[in-house]
Amino acid sequence: MLAIFAYAIGIMYTPGPVNLLGLYSGINGRTRNHLGFFAGIGFAMFILFVFLGFAGNQVMKPTYLPFISLVGCLYILYIAWKVLKANVHLNNVDTDTSNSHRDELSFKDGVIMQLLNPKGLVATLPIATIQFPSIGIAGGELLFWSFILAVLAFGAPASYSLMGLVVGKRIESQNYFRIFNYIMSVLLVYVSFSIGYQYVYIPLLN
Repeated sequence: MLAIFAYAIGIMYTPGPVNLLGLYSGINGRTRNHLGFFAGIGFAMFILFVFLGFAGNQVMKPTYLPFISLVGCLYILYIAWKVLKANVHLNNVDTDTSNSHRDELSFKDGVIMQLLNPKGLVATLPIATIQFPSIGIAGGELLFWSFILAVLAFGAPASYSLMGLVVGKRIESQNYFRIFNYIMSVLLVYVSFSIGYQYVYIPLLN
């Protein structure tokens, strides 16, 4: 199990679109508001672990990944647009309460984004189809360990958000929040295109 956890943590806790959004939520003082988004990430990972653990390579063909990745890249661009247009918060007080819920990252956003995130598939596929069977994890055990790993997946963006929260409390000007949101949006666009190049363009070209 140690090898499984080492691989899962290495994939889940390195910077990616989900963890960048965790950092964004923390710096903007929205950690508590985005717990549903983090839970959606964990739930999506649980679905992937269980689905791939039972269905495995019989269902998830390598030829499917570029098309799933393309949809995922488009969804990351949509989230980047939400970040760019998000209201700026100072000391956890919404500057435009009438539009606050519209800008929140929801449980549904977390589920959809992680199900379509190539990093999610890269994290779960080897574990569910190779590492789990190699140590005899199946049936009820598969559900149990999938849940444990899903909790780890929840913790990744949540930990980034807590780090961002510490930094955000030291910022006193709304202009810095706006600049950070613009930078985060640009980074998400970059992540989307880099994922598209690695998981869509190159595989389809070959």
